[in-house]
Amino acid sequence: MSLFILLFGILLLFVLILKKINPMIALLAVAMITGLLLGMPISKVMGAISNGIGSTLGGMVMVLALGAMMGKMIEDSGAAKKIVFILIRAFGQQNIQWAVLLTGLLVGIPLFYNAGFVVLIPLVFAISAATGLSKLYIGLPMATALSVTHGFLPPHPGPVALAGIFHADIGKTLIYGLALSLPIAVIAGVYLPRLIIKRNPADTPQFFVWNEDEHLPSATRSFITALLPVFLIIAGTLGSSFKMEYPGKAIFVFLADPTAALLLSVILTLLLQKVAIAKAMESCTEGVKSIAMIVLIIAAGGAFKQILIDSGMGETVKALTGGLNLSPLLLAWLITASLRVTLGSATVAALTASGMVLPLIGPGTPPELMVLSVGAGSLMFSHVNDTGFWMFKEYFNLTLKETFSTWTVMESLVSILGLAGVLLLNQIA
Repeated sequence: MSLFILLFGILLLFVLILKKINPMIALLAVAMITGLLLGMPISKVMGAISNGIGSTLGGMVMVLALGAMMGKMIEDSGAAKKIVFILIRAFGQQNIQWAVLLTGLLVGIPLFYNAGFVVLIPLVFAISAATGLSKLYIGLPMATALSVTHGFLPPHPGPVALAGIFHADIGKTLIYGLALSLPIAVIAGVYLPRLIIKRNPADTPQFFVWNEDEHLPSATRSFITALLPVFLIIAGTLGSSFKMEYPGKAIFVFLADPTAALLLSVILTLLLQKVAIAKAMESCTEGVKSIAMIVLIIAAGGAFKQILIDSGMGETVKALTGGLNLSPLLLAWLITASLRVTLGSATVAALTASGMVLPLIGPGTPPELMVLSVGAGSLMFSHVNDTGFWMFKEYFNLTLKETFSTWTVMESLVSILGLAGVLLLNQIA
């Protein structure tokens, strides 16, 4: 019965959004209605909504705000424009997707998806404006790279956490993850957009034409400011990964936190850019204003997710899949994918499923492949109960249909290819 209530809630959400109701209002209303229909007391419903908003924004709101400030300062200073010209000259307009994909893989390893998305989105929009290519055509490779690293590659926090749960070797997990990630990223991030998104390179704005006399920051300063958060987080992650204590380790632990790295990046960018402080602060304010509604929609998506978790939908999925007699790797993917579709959060689905499938590991099931199987399942069929779905939709100003036909298709393809790769590795490893 609870699954039918969930289906009703999702259908109601579709109807409200199709009727042009603001997604934040629609998500909050559907979260309340779904919780009540699932038998939750009103006090528990409101508590779950508050907890969902708090847990979602608690670790994200400052990353989103600081990332938006960084993006706007990079845009207004001309650094993003300079990087665009350099990338176009290095890769050529026809191959610009490869540049975005490689950048996304580099950024995605240390950063959570949301933080990496915010750091890279100004670059995507600048490339789109310079080339006349669709924002989606440029942006989907970036989103694919971030999703692949989220699911498969240590030292990203997700795979590292799963490796700890399954007692998997991080080195082997990284090797297997790279074997999966690179071909999957190319297929879903380069060739899929070429099949489903129309290109229109004829409408290149004239003001983006390369001009050596144009007053832009140097290439070195442009790349330093744009990738500064990434460098700081990578340095922090590597420096804090050593188990032994040594002088200065606390500094690396500090830098490994995305909020701290982005705050320091904003401060250093202010010092590096030759812009008046007052003008830079105007850029910061405008950057935060531009994401205000996105933050609210993400918060409401977190509330809906928490209603599903607190109502016991995870236990329902566990009961439905518990009697299946399948390969442990396939069953791990199936349970995680079911939780992902039901609960929305990739991280929650992966961590919940890991506890359920941990007893399945035996002599013939490498724990490293269990990590990757669960990681692949956690990316399956992202839809309206996933905050990443709404972030992608709102940043690219898409309709629900367009978001399903691009974002959801890409995520599902990455998940299915990941499962196929895990099963293939299990046969040859």
